[in-house]
Amino acid sequence: MKNLLAFLLLFPSFSYAQYSVNGTMSPALESDWVILYKIEGARQIFVQNTKIKTDSVTVGGKKRAIGSFNFTLPANAKVGSYRATYRLKEAGFVDFFFNKENIHFAFNSDYPDQSIVFSESNENILYQQYLEDISIKQQKLDSVQIAVLRNPNLELKQKYTNLLKDLNTGQKQYLAASKGFYIHPFIKATIKNNPPEIYTSAQKYMSNMTDTFFDNMDFSDPTLLNSSFLVDRITDFVFYINYSDDFATQQNLHKKSIDRVISNITNIPFKKDALEYLITQFAASKNIEIFDYLFNKYYNKLPESLQDNTFKEEKMAAFAAEVGRIAPNFTWTANKKNFSLTELDEADNYILIFWSTSCSHCLKEIPELHKFLQENKKVTVIAFSMEKDDFVWKNMKTTLPNWHHVLGLNKWENKTGRIYNINATPSYFVLDKNKKIIAKPEELLAVKEFIEKL
Repeated sequence: MKNLLAFLLLFPSFSYAQYSVNGTMSPALESDWVILYKIEGARQIFVQNTKIKTDSVTVGGKKRAIGSFNFTLPANAKVGSYRATYRLKEAGFVDFFFNKENIHFAFNSDYPDQSIVFSESNENILYQQYLEDISIKQQKLDSVQIAVLRNPNLELKQKYTNLLKDLNTGQKQYLAASKGFYIHPFIKATIKNNPPEIYTSAQKYMSNMTDTFFDNMDFSDPTLLNSSFLVDRITDFVFYINYSDDFATQQNLHKKSIDRVISNITNIPFKKDALEYLITQFAASKNIEIFDYLFNKYYNKLPESLQDNTFKEEKMAAFAAEVGRIAPNFTWTANKKNFSLTELDEADNYILIFWSTSCSHCLKEIPELHKFLQENKKVTVIAFSMEKDDFVWKNMKTTLPNWHHVLGLNKWENKTGRIYNINATPSYFVLDKNKKIIAKPEELLAVKEFIEKL
């Protein structure tokens, strides 16, 4: 009975066990908050947030402001990869692993990746030690390889062999030491397949790097899938390792690297997340060719139940009026006649202008452009005026004869203006005969120069 009572008294402490995650940053930030996320592939799942506490310490006779924060995780908190975000832009987060233990780390808030040091957490301390040790060994090996690529006459074969042996031994030691740890799959996945012998050809060296890049990464491993690891490696492979200064070559490399990445992914939900991540990256750089490639070859072929229609619509809308696209159609009525942008057949080229009578720049530039194009019979202008009402516009359009004039009420909320992503006036679009957007000059001078070259 005594043993049973003792167990019952202890049971609540087991039920309410908690874990702490403590971070110390220097210098302190003006920001008050740190947000904790659980990383699952390309997604960040909100966990909680907390305030940053600022203190002053003396280092070398000088006072410095440091920030500290603490998260308390319950006993049932999920094991996995986590991210503490303290700045929404630039280098503003630190990543760590949680596996039912307290964690403490310190870092420089301006250089978190390079400076983070763990003082508590067996998982994170071992992983950080592994990364530092293996990185040094790999750098030594790479420096010998690069030296031979620069000068094939150097006799460094034996040195390369010795360094490779030391690197392989170190990797095996860490694999053994991490058995049973959450970080074990990460250590296994980061092992690089270095060639057994030194290369004298740069082409062979790069081919080996790209051909073996994913050899030790298990894309079906749930631990890797529920972290940023695979997404980070996909980023390295698509955007950095497969690189060329020539644009056409780079586009082909992007396609080949994407094909290689997707061929490795068997987990369909992760494939969807990876594709959405890549689409977002190429959308940010306005690379329409690769953007379309990702949608047409892969995303649109995912099971319909898995496709995110809201994501598709938002991304497609953002690219609806970019160079290379057919200009989105709209209609208008003038002199009791109906017109459609798509059906216009009046010129070899068109200039579509979004402007407003309340825009001072427009009132200066639009008449100037009208005068410039007066004798140009190969260009037709569609002037889309974004207005709150038609009072001034009715008079203004009479001073700009021989143009198509379209009234867009509700100004910034105008549906056509939103489709074209108009957030400033005047905005210029140059179209070819088939209404494909061939240029988006930002200034009137650029418009003139482009028209003169047609």
